[in-house]
Amino acid sequence: MTDIQTTNDTSETVDTLPRYINRERSLLEFNRRVLAQANNPDIPLLERVKYLCISSSNMDEFFEVRLASLLELAEDPHAITQPDGQPARTVIECLSKATHEIVEEQYHTLNNILIPALKNENIRFVRRNHWTEQHKEWISKFFIEELQPVLSAVGLDPSHPFPKVLNKTLNFIVSLEGKDAFGRLNGLAIVPVPRSLPRLIKLPPEATDGENDFVFLSSVLHANVSRLFPGMTVTGCYQFRVTRNTNLFIDEEEVDDLMSALRGELSGRQYGGAIRLEVADNCPQHMMDYLLDRFKLEPDALYKVNGPVNLHRLDAVSDMANRPDLLFKPYTQKSFAVKKRPSKNAFKIFTRHKEPDKLFDKIKQKDILLHHPYDSFSPVIEFLKQASKDPDVLAIRMTLYRTGENSEIIKALEKAAQNGKEVTAVVELRARFDEDNNIIQATRLQDAGVHVVYGVVGYKTHAKMILVVRREADRIRYYTHMGTGNYHHITTRFYSDFGLFTANPEIGRDALKIFQQLTSLGDTKNLDVLLQSPFTLQSGMIERIEREAEHARQGKPSRIIAKMNGLEEKGIIDALYKASQAGVKIDLIVRGICSLRPGIPGLSENITVTSIIGRFLEHHRIYYFENDGAKPELFCSSADWMRRNLMARVETCFPILDEACFQQVYTEGLAMYLQDNTGAWILQPDGSYLAKQTNNEQPYSAQNLLIEKYSN
Repeated sequence: MTDIQTTNDTSETVDTLPRYINRERSLLEFNRRVLAQANNPDIPLLERVKYLCISSSNMDEFFEVRLASLLELAEDPHAITQPDGQPARTVIECLSKATHEIVEEQYHTLNNILIPALKNENIRFVRRNHWTEQHKEWISKFFIEELQPVLSAVGLDPSHPFPKVLNKTLNFIVSLEGKDAFGRLNGLAIVPVPRSLPRLIKLPPEATDGENDFVFLSSVLHANVSRLFPGMTVTGCYQFRVTRNTNLFIDEEEVDDLMSALRGELSGRQYGGAIRLEVADNCPQHMMDYLLDRFKLEPDALYKVNGPVNLHRLDAVSDMANRPDLLFKPYTQKSFAVKKRPSKNAFKIFTRHKEPDKLFDKIKQKDILLHHPYDSFSPVIEFLKQASKDPDVLAIRMTLYRTGENSEIIKALEKAAQNGKEVTAVVELRARFDEDNNIIQATRLQDAGVHVVYGVVGYKTHAKMILVVRREADRIRYYTHMGTGNYHHITTRFYSDFGLFTANPEIGRDALKIFQQLTSLGDTKNLDVLLQSPFTLQSGMIERIEREAEHARQGKPSRIIAKMNGLEEKGIIDALYKASQAGVKIDLIVRGICSLRPGIPGLSENITVTSIIGRFLEHHRIYYFENDGAKPELFCSSADWMRRNLMARVETCFPILDEACFQQVYTEGLAMYLQDNTGAWILQPDGSYLAKQTNNEQPYSAQNLLIEKYSN
């Protein structure tokens, strides 16, 4: 794909490549890597279908959030994107070509690769032109009994204007001939399809000869749509879907009650400005033009699709087909275990012991590290449950960004408040797409007597912290949990994250200061061991990068290894460039967005960037600095090296001080991933990615080896 040109000074590079990769372009490259998994024959077939669905969901969010934000930015003719400094309109035009390419590749993957492969496994999507009389009879009955009662066709005339079309919902535009019951001539109608209806229907044994035969809801409606317009002739029926801007617009400085203001905005999210129009590729041009006009969209916002307009809903086939042999082998998370000091064999450092009655006793003995999803999340829940009942616990403070529904975390905090503990929850109401649930959970906690605050105006609270204050004999002791991922019992099964339990008093005191910042108006920025955005995290990282550069200039040992979801902050990137020029070897493991351009002589030839795409979503944030080899530093964090994380959020970055935990994070979070040659993609200087070449080496998958390790 042709790169976006830049106005930046390129004198530091040998060629004419821009100094920074455009953020949105990099995000699309990530989705190409996800889509590539759907084409990977080494992955179980139904898992490949899931990857296709994930790529579809990712594209939806790209349009809803990223492209929507760019279109807003483009309203200012002088606005430029960061960090690459391009005019927003130029970026939008370049991205349009890439998005159309990706969508075309998605449907090629579905129609030419996955559907034939599924057919070979006797999982069939039966198209209308292959329906037998047996199929037709059952489908007709199903439509009459299950679909027709909940479908509301809207004829378009002066008394029936074009309906409001909800974001990402399935709809059909129908062309008609003839008169309705009142003698009106209606040429067009819209049929909205409720979200409650399944997009994929499994045919029962009486309807087909196959064990796993499916029909698309769109095919069922196409075949029976005339039943919605008795006495008229349907001359055409075409599916379409519109993607809308889902960004929320709240001036936090002007509202008195953030929760009430957010509730008001959420009600209108489904009707934001249109961004993209997907239409069946056999729809006549005049009808496509009509829809573009209704949604006030330009022609480049039109995407013609050969298949269901929402590929994400095909995810249901993995459950409906009941073919576990075509899925990843189930993995059971490891129950809580005490870790021994690391041995020379890094794959045999774990053993099980009888647990003390209280987690507090264990944590007081030594720091404990959990590695999700390989370790169970249950110790975190148990930690809160024990704290809620322990008579020696005085207070519990916690940040909540995403928790999920029916969360045991919420129940434990409610119980603690009911038991008379001082409980404070910092709930981030603006966690994208979780706003509704977070409002519900915040209300529940308030009703139980928990002190609920919503963080700081203008700064999302993204830190992951629990602080338990406990009286032990004649002293107060702090027990802290800090993590790289959310307190969400579902995502901890699929996201790779580290969580640290510690009774380290410095970490506990720092955590207390941060909670005081969030709940009061005091100025408590002087932390002893933690780094925190928006105050010290960016500068603390740059200071350590510059220290490595100075060590390299002096001929001392220097090395930087960093793992994160995204890298886009210009100050960090520039510091890494300078460290590379000083001779520091820098290995970056960046799953998604990366605006740093590696491998350019004179700028970044000592930097490699690897992206790992695997069974689990890589979510660690880990930062390692060699520090002359005398005292290496290792941090875990809730923050990526993104501008939003470092400048516009409350984030924490915590040191790994215990020797065993240090070795575990370094080995399992960094070293193993640098050896990966099955899910690794290498960022090229031009911004594209190439799958890592094995060079006849044995396959090495960090995730598979960790599954094996934790299963023993």
